[in-house]
Amino acid sequence: MQFKISESQLQILIFDWCHLNRNWYPELELLFHIPNGGYRNIATAKRLKAEGVKSGVPDLLLPVPRGSYSGLFLEVKTKGGVVSDNQERWLKSLNEQGYLALVVYSFDETICVLKDYLKMGRREIKKERVKDEVTG
Repeated sequence: MQFKISESQLQILIFDWCHLNRNWYPELELLFHIPNGGYRNIATAKRLKAEGVKSGVPDLLLPVPRGSYSGLFLEVKTKGGVVSDNQERWLKSLNEQGYLALVVYSFDETICVLKDYLKMGRREIKKERVKDEVTG
């Protein structure tokens, strides 16, 4: 018998796994959920929109550069979940900006993506160069 779980329950399982595996993958401590979804009353929705909340932003962000990527964004769906047009636009734009932005449809797929991403070579960024570019 298979049980259907919600996206929220799936994300909780993902973060439980990350917590249990933080000794093997310490970068997982940086993974966080972007709380853009969910149902809210009109006043709260208007305030959040004014604060910069944007529809379609992926659910999870791992701000750790690997390989040629600046970080990893994941849109979490359960089996049969549908990606909205806004979500598709965000994923495309984030990929164009040098992030790896993907949709994952299960716990197992998410864990495989996280492990594979963290196994990529580390990208070295010279802080002096960044400082020079920022200060001009």
